[in-house]
Amino acid sequence: MTMRIDRRLLIKGGTIGLAALAIPGAAQALLSGRGFTHGVASGEPSGDSVLLWTRFVADSDTRLTAELSPSPDFTRPVAGGSVTASGARDHIAKLTVSGLKPDSWYYYRFIAADGSTSPVGRTRTLPVGETTAFNIGVFSCSNLPFGWFNGYAHAAARNDIDLAVHTGDYLYEYGLDVYPTLSQAVPGRSVQPDHEMVTLADYRLRYASYRLDADLQRLHQVVPMIAMWDDHEIANDAYRDGAQNHQSATEGDYMVRRRIAEQVYREWMPVADLAPADTLWKSYQIGDLATLIRTESRLSGRDKPAELGEALAGRADMAAALASFRDGTWVDPDRRMLGEDQARWLGDQFKASKAAGTRWQVWAQQCVMGSMKLPLETADWVPKDAPAIVRTRSAAGIAASKAGLPFNMDAWDGYPVQREALLKSAQAADADLVVLSGDSHNAWGFDLDADGKPAGVEFAGHAISSPGFEAYAPTIAPDDVAGALVRANPQLKWADTSSRGYMTLSLTQQSATAHWHKLRTIRERSTDLAGSTSLSVVPGRRTIAMPG
Repeated sequence: MTMRIDRRLLIKGGTIGLAALAIPGAAQALLSGRGFTHGVASGEPSGDSVLLWTRFVADSDTRLTAELSPSPDFTRPVAGGSVTASGARDHIAKLTVSGLKPDSWYYYRFIAADGSTSPVGRTRTLPVGETTAFNIGVFSCSNLPFGWFNGYAHAAARNDIDLAVHTGDYLYEYGLDVYPTLSQAVPGRSVQPDHEMVTLADYRLRYASYRLDADLQRLHQVVPMIAMWDDHEIANDAYRDGAQNHQSATEGDYMVRRRIAEQVYREWMPVADLAPADTLWKSYQIGDLATLIRTESRLSGRDKPAELGEALAGRADMAAALASFRDGTWVDPDRRMLGEDQARWLGDQFKASKAAGTRWQVWAQQCVMGSMKLPLETADWVPKDAPAIVRTRSAAGIAASKAGLPFNMDAWDGYPVQREALLKSAQAADADLVVLSGDSHNAWGFDLDADGKPAGVEFAGHAISSPGFEAYAPTIAPDDVAGALVRANPQLKWADTSSRGYMTLSLTQQSATAHWHKLRTIRERSTDLAGSTSLSVVPGRRTIAMPG
């Protein structure tokens, strides 16, 4: 697509100074704050450490002191440290505090040299050894102009979530009137800059804009987060050396944009900076209850997704073209979502976790893993006055289904050979595998299998605010859409394609239970729930225990 780019903001050599920019009205106001401008956050906890984050804006670099205390009055600080909020890092300050007690909650704050203090945050360490229960909040796909972040607000108001996991699409790159269009956008939910984020200044300003949201700030303030980007933190459908929404002719070198996106993510998110020898993937041990395995599926190893459109281009016989694609390109064993090193590491994590006697192997990743074809009823879902691109994609998806092909090649369905290999590695380890995913905007419960044998379950979370199937089939009852999808896909056991919200994963030694919390609305600010759905798996079964 053609995006409106301010040529003054194009990067030379990968960096640009904010002082060099002429920033209009609202954007200038956004950058004019001083002091602690964006609250506090924490992340990446272990049994004895946690990372702390804040932003302090001043005319020069500022040394901050961090304090941790078991009580909110800080009468007995037990740990802390000092860190510089540097203008070169967009005034971000973060440090990892070690020497903490396992399975313990702490309060924390930052203090500047002038005596000003940040808001008080709350965080915790992970348990060590015998662990009976642990609750994880799972979030994804938060597009601010589409609506209020009511899922964040609801989760932050609870007192039973131990850890937040964000599976990606924490923000979106698009400019004004793209996704959403002006008619779809919720009043009062605008972001800066008003054009697509491409440069260093753009990415920083977009994060600054999102992080002013009070509900997102509150979630970060009260619970630690483990996070990994998906595609929109870079550009839509990003892969190792390109993206669907990157046009080199007008937006410059993709590798420069990619480096900027990762740099700013590490500035603005409560995640550690990486040393040269570090990897993007990591595991976190939750006592003997679970190993949480976080992988990266966009930049380190992903090959360009195969595209149904390319398979059909110039081919008069659609059925023959799809059959050729199905038997060739689609099952190419060299097409990977994860690079070889990461895939090997993941298999080793399954083995090591199980060998250590850990109950659950929880794989937190980005894209839906279960296989999905479009039901043939889809032909009746798309309104006749729908945009041409929607009608075209629907027709291609239906044709693909008739050929035995899934419809979303950007998900794991586009990498079936590696998916099968990774699920087999979980089977070989005798893992009790629970896969967490986001990306699709809809809620799914899958039984995963390899070679016809159970390999684990997938609990896929619905979006905080990005629209799901209801945007493409607005006249069809949501239960009819979900029912048709379940009937058409043997692995799919449950679906909700019309609700926005978040998921919690309740882990015990006896079960792993996903709860999908459905907000009544995102068009206005409210934490009212429309309902919840829960599905469980028990150790050794590796299939969802369906109610009734």
